[in-house]
Amino acid sequence: MIGATGAAVVVYGLGSMGRGGATPLRLTLAGVILTAFLGAFTTALLITDQDTLDQIRFWTVGSLAGREWDLLVLTVPYMVIGMVGALVMARQITTISLGEDIAAGLGQNTLSVKLLSAGSTVLLAGGAVALAGPIGFVGLVAPHVVRFFVGTDYRWILPYSALVGGLLVIGGDMVARIIIRPQELPVGVMMGLLGAPFFIYLARWKVKS
Repeated sequence: MIGATGAAVVVYGLGSMGRGGATPLRLTLAGVILTAFLGAFTTALLITDQDTLDQIRFWTVGSLAGREWDLLVLTVPYMVIGMVGALVMARQITTISLGEDIAAGLGQNTLSVKLLSAGSTVLLAGGAVALAGPIGFVGLVAPHVVRFFVGTDYRWILPYSALVGGLLVIGGDMVARIIIRPQELPVGVMMGLLGAPFFIYLARWKVKS
């Protein structure tokens, strides 16, 4: 959770630089940049010890294999709190997504909404990574797929994103287990193969709009 909080602060700081503040595209790009930097730093540490590298390289790409119930019990309370907080803030998030000026004009305390939303995000992302490792692109693909069907109301986007995200990971894990049988491809690799083209499409669409 400390790592998730630190990453959230750095990403928001990078995404807020320049004119226009923290836009979704800037935050996404900042997250990609931070991920690449930390990934390179982690690799530099691991290659100094071959035994450690062999043990941890499967974990660094994210996997559902070998996860025990004890770990689930430890992480679920944090994720439940994060999900409840996100659902409670859904209406306020919808309002602020229209623009900070509009939200402030409607009497919303935008700073409080951002802080509470960030707290929920940290709990959800931190818990998920602690449980399954860094399975990327799920939080990018699922909400945009859901938005296409339910519109821009986050009271619908958030719960359906949780459902679609879970189904996406399970489906990716099933494909990863059979695509190179008898070996198993980590689900994090599969999600990267699926998510990278979607990210390119999203970035191009945002730039055009």
